[in-house]
Amino acid sequence: MIDLAIDGAVAEITLNAPEKLNALSLGALRQLDDAYAEAAASGVRALVLRGEGRAFCAGRDIAGVDPETDDVPGYLGQVERLMRRMADFPAPTFAPVQGACLGVGLGLAIVTDVVYVADSAKVGSPFANLGAMLDSGGHALLYERLGAHRALDLIYTGDLLSGSEAVEAGLFSRAMPADEVLTFTRERAARAASGATAAFVASKRLIARLRDARLWDAVAEETRGQEALRATADYREGFAAFQQKRKPEFTGE
Repeated sequence: MIDLAIDGAVAEITLNAPEKLNALSLGALRQLDDAYAEAAASGVRALVLRGEGRAFCAGRDIAGVDPETDDVPGYLGQVERLMRRMADFPAPTFAPVQGACLGVGLGLAIVTDVVYVADSAKVGSPFANLGAMLDSGGHALLYERLGAHRALDLIYTGDLLSGSEAVEAGLFSRAMPADEVLTFTRERAARAASGATAAFVASKRLIARLRDARLWDAVAEETRGQEALRATADYREGFAAFQQKRKPEFTGE
């Protein structure tokens, strides 16, 4: 599911479950956390996080999740631990994003230093169809870059931004054709790995200080909100509809 390869000064971590669009179970989150820890310990000077296949990461793997017994704080607690480890990685980090970048996948992108996206990528919040709320820091990102009205518009509708739109809105660094994004990202990571690592990390830490108070407050509030929503009928209906591959019928309860 999670592969780590180290080539010289660059580590590459791959979300390798293309059949499920690299959606992440709790076990996969722990594997990803371990991969980042191993890469950090190896002393690499840059890291690339990528998704195998046609998606970067479609979010949480809820195929077998029962809302009645779902440990929301446990799952989202692991998401936060992983995001904090990623944000603290002691070298520049990069991600090429293609296809779906949703939910937890969006959270992984938020805490990666530099994100290049395919023009055709799909970015945002699919939670309108789940009876749940956006998590993994998504509220902080959308509000900060898009403002309250546009952020809530996307949340209420479940509409997604294309990669080009996400870059135009300032969410990520650069958009390009899908068949170019991985090669371009690897080239940029290799370039960073031969640069002034200490200076890069100093800037990374300063940027983190400017960003992180709002981000981590939002992550904590999202976890509390998601746990409260777990008790609602709409949450149960949203999960059931997803698992049964049908349109949900929400009652507002």
